Amino acid sequence: MFRMQIHTQIEIQASAEEVWQQLTDLASYPKWNPFILRATGNVRTGARLNVFIQPPGSKGMTFTPIVLKAEPQKEFRWLGKFLLPKLLDAEHVFYLEKTGANSVQLFHSEFFSGLLVPLFKRSLEGNSRAGFEAMNQALKTRVERASTL
Repeated sequence: MFRMQIHTQIEIQASAEEVWQQLTDLASYPKWNPFILRATGNVRTGARLNVFIQPPGSKGMTFTPIVLKAEPQKEFRWLGKFLLPKLLDAEHVFYLEKTGANSVQLFHSEFFSGLLVPLFKRSLEGNSRAGFEAMNQALKTRVERASTL
């Protein structure tokens, strides 16, 4: 089985509650998120989401991951599968770590496994990483702007 991961992080000057509120408000994604253009469903363990992502330079795709963990102000994690299990499975993780009274480090990662990982590796490392970083920056801007109002 082939494996790889994408790992990004960003410091956000806001409380974990403020970051969590924006991160889990799936309905607002079309307004601000340049990577996950649409997401619907309930942010709770065991729920199924409907997600449309469009990394820079790609036409995008829709998938229906299962929420593995939704621990408020801490961790939001889902597992998506491409076509069949073990072809290209992707575990997407948002992890919040408080770094101060009003600051949070967002760790945004995805762990890929399956037979198709080598085929998609270049695209995942380039386009998907760029999408993660764009989303991180947009979330930071949105939360920090809201917290100063």
